[in-house]
Amino acid sequence: MTRPFEGVKILDFTQVLAGPYASYQLALLGADVIKVERREGEDMRRSPLSKEWADRGLAPGWQAINGNKKSLTLDLQKKEAIEIVKRLAAKADVVMENFRPGVMDKLGIGYEALSKINPRLIYCAISAFGQTGPERLGAGYDGKIQAMSGIMSITGHEATGPTRAGFAVCDVLSGATAAFGVSSALFQRTHTGKGQLVDVSMLEATLAFLSGPVADFTVAGHRQSLSGNQAVSRRPTANLFKAGDGFLLLAVNNEKQFQSLMKALGQEQLLQDPRFVDWDARLANEPALRKIIENALATKPPKEWEKILDAAGAPCASIWKVEEVIDHPQIEARKALQTIDTPYGQLRFMGNGFQLAHGGGKLDRMGPLLGADNDAILAEAGYSKDEVKALRDSAVI
Repeated sequence: MTRPFEGVKILDFTQVLAGPYASYQLALLGADVIKVERREGEDMRRSPLSKEWADRGLAPGWQAINGNKKSLTLDLQKKEAIEIVKRLAAKADVVMENFRPGVMDKLGIGYEALSKINPRLIYCAISAFGQTGPERLGAGYDGKIQAMSGIMSITGHEATGPTRAGFAVCDVLSGATAAFGVSSALFQRTHTGKGQLVDVSMLEATLAFLSGPVADFTVAGHRQSLSGNQAVSRRPTANLFKAGDGFLLLAVNNEKQFQSLMKALGQEQLLQDPRFVDWDARLANEPALRKIIENALATKPPKEWEKILDAAGAPCASIWKVEEVIDHPQIEARKALQTIDTPYGQLRFMGNGFQLAHGGGKLDRMGPLLGADNDAILAEAGYSKDEVKALRDSAVI
C-alpha cells in the first residue's frame, strides 16, 4: 500500500526546527525530501547535548526531525548552485524554506522566480510573522513567539511570574501548521492544476492553537492571567496536588468525577458537606478542599493513586518523565515509536502522532550524513560524473 505523499518531490531549504519538523511529517508519509544545506551543514547537526553524535554531525535532536530525507550540500552564493536549484525545482512539487522574507528572492530562487519555471510548484515559506506586514523582517525564535503570542501570559504562577513551555512548542506547532498547509495546497492542486504560495507565520500559527483564549476575549471580553497548573475549566479539582513523594495532576471536571474522587479518597461524607455541595461552593472553599485532598493523597505514591483513581473514574496522571512514557504499555502497543536499524545500532524515533488504516507514516532510515546524496541527486538531475566532480572541485557542493 502506498503512503499518501509517495511520488511527491520536496526541495527542502529549511533549518533548525519548525521547517524540518514540517518536512519530516511529509517524509514519513512517503514524500521524497531533498534537504539542502550549506556545505558545512546546519548548526543543529552538532548540538552539544552529545559530543559523540555531534562529532558525526547527527545530533539526536537533529535526527528526530530529519529521517527519511536525502542530503544535498550547496553554496547558494554561487551561480552554479542556483542553477542546480532551478533545475531541481523544475521537477519538484514543493519547495520549503524558513529564511527571513526576501532572502530567497535576493538569491533568485524565491516564489516568483521558481513559479515561472514550474507553475505547479507549491512554495512554503515559514517565518516569524509572515511574508507581509510591518514585522515581516523580524527574526523568528521559539521563545520570542511564546512571549509575544500570549502563551507566557497564561503560563506560570503569580508568585514566580510567567514561564515558557519546557520545549520549543511554537516551532513544533508552526511546523505542523506548515505540513497541513502544504498538504492542503497539494490537494487543491488536484482540482486546479496550479501551485501556490503557502505563507506560514509562526505568530499566527501559535494564535490559531490559542483559539480558545482568543475567543474568550474577543467574544466575552475575558482577560486571561497566569493559571499555574489549573485547567481551563477552572474547577478546583482540575489542578496539581501533592501526593505521596511527588505530585498528581487531577482532571476532575464534572459532578460524576467529583463523586468518584471523593469515594476513592475515602471522603464520601464530604458530598453532603455544604462547603462542597456544588462547584460554586467548592470554588469558594478551595483551600479547605485542597487540604483535604492532599492529606488523603499523602498516604500513597502518585503512580499508585493514578491507578486507583483512574479505575474509580476520577481522571488523573502522575508526572511522567519522557524516558518513562516512551516505554508506557499504551505507547508500545500502538508502536508510536519506530525502531530502525542504523550503522550505529537500533534507534527509536517518534512518528507522525496519528495512524492510518493503510499507508500510514513510516520511518525507513535515519537522517542522512551531510552531503550523502550529492552524487545521486545531481545524476538524477542530468549532471554527468565529470560535471559533479567539477562542482565539488569548485566548492559548489
